[in-house]
Amino acid sequence: MGKTTWHFINSGKCSAAYNMALDEALLEWHSKGEIGPVLRFYEWEPATLSIGYFQSVEKEIDMEQVAKLGLGFVRRPTGGRGVLHEHELTYSVIVSESYPDMPETVTEAYRVISGGLLEGFRRLGLDAHFSVPRSEGERSGLKNPKSGVCFDAPSWYELVVEGKKVAGSAQTRQKGVILQHGAILTSLDEDKLVSLFKFRSEKLRERVRKSLPDKAVAIDRLMDRAVTIEECVDAFSIGFEQALNITLEPLTLSEEQLQYVKEIERQKYANDEWTFRK
Repeated sequence: MGKTTWHFINSGKCSAAYNMALDEALLEWHSKGEIGPVLRFYEWEPATLSIGYFQSVEKEIDMEQVAKLGLGFVRRPTGGRGVLHEHELTYSVIVSESYPDMPETVTEAYRVISGGLLEGFRRLGLDAHFSVPRSEGERSGLKNPKSGVCFDAPSWYELVVEGKKVAGSAQTRQKGVILQHGAILTSLDEDKLVSLFKFRSEKLRERVRKSLPDKAVAIDRLMDRAVTIEECVDAFSIGFEQALNITLEPLTLSEEQLQYVKEIERQKYANDEWTFRK
């Protein structure tokens, strides 16, 4: 079977609201058949705390600390928990649910799409593999996480190296299209991350902070050096091409498309009614 051509976008550094608006616009255009499947990479300016679709700002997030650190703040259209987007490359995949050989279940679709991450980490020389929570404690942790922090719990088919999570992803399905996006950590400041969340007690906060280095790790610590965004873009773009048997072709958005993204940004992701609705 020949390779399928996918669109490729490397957005670079964008605002939080724009990043989420563009992901949504790509989903919309793909659902209408206006564009094909997409692999997108992007970064965040300023550094941003994103929260999952179902999270409660009031119950889980310390907005005074978010403001104090000058961070952006946005609610994602996908589930999952809070992610500090600071030292990372973010990816998004937009593909039809009916794409050939795409599993119907969310967890199995994760496995297929995240194969691109797996190959990307291996191209960087890291011995990555999929996590599959086995113990009853790990499985119950999926349903009842101790905190709102993304990297504080195991998940099905997340990428791990040396038993520690190196990428966190989230998925939504709308209009027959899968949107999966996630963070590829190049570095991680555990203290800053944990400071952004509310906890039932300071004792629990300290426990989560101390346990994070055992649960999550960034590429720089695994490789004993800083890794550039350019290195990651090269490694993971090739990784997705290999894992999904695709060829990537750059996509340049038209002025009309860019205006459409800006409109979604204005109406939704930059709108407090969306951000603080729970």
